[in-house]
Amino acid sequence: MTYPQTWIVVLRVVVGAWFLKAVWTKLVVEFLGGVVPYPAVSARFLGFHPKRVAEFAAGNPVGWYKDFLEDTVLPNSRTFASLQAYGEAAVGLGLVLGLLTGLAGLVGLVLCLNYALATQWMSFGQQGFHVLLVTAMVMFVGARAGRVWGVDGWTLAWWGDRAPPWLRLLI
Repeated sequence: MTYPQTWIVVLRVVVGAWFLKAVWTKLVVEFLGGVVPYPAVSARFLGFHPKRVAEFAAGNPVGWYKDFLEDTVLPNSRTFASLQAYGEAAVGLGLVLGLLTGLAGLVGLVLCLNYALATQWMSFGQQGFHVLLVTAMVMFVGARAGRVWGVDGWTLAWWGDRAPPWLRLLI
C-alpha cells in the first residue's frame, strides 16, 4: 500500500455514509415557528424504537446489558431514540467530512459497542459486522483519520503551530 492514509480516508467516508444511510428514515425536517428548519426524530422511529429494544432484550444472554435495556432504555425510549438518531447523524457527518473526527469516532465507538451488545446473541453475522465497526472506530480515532482529506486537516493547517492543545485532542 503506497498511501495508507488515503485508504483510511476511503474507509472513513464509506463508514460515515453507512451511518448517514442508517439515519435517513430516523430524522425528518420540522419547522420552528413555521420558518426555521431543524432536524427532528421521526414519529415512526420513536414508535418503532421500544419494540426493537424489547426484541434485543428478550433473548440477550448478557445479564447486566439485558437489565440496562429493560430497566433504563425501555422506560426512557424516546430519549434513547433521539440520542441514537442524532448520534448516528453526527458520526456520519463527522466521518464523511473529516470534521471533529476524533469525537465522531468516540461517539461511533459508543454506539457500535451498544449495537454489538444488543445484537451479538442473534447471529454470527451480527457479531462480525459490529466487530468490524468497532475496529474501524478505534482506527479512526487512533489514526486521526480526519487530518487527511478532511476539515480537521484543513483546520490544523490553518492554525499551524498555534493550534491549541484542546483542538489537537478533538481532531
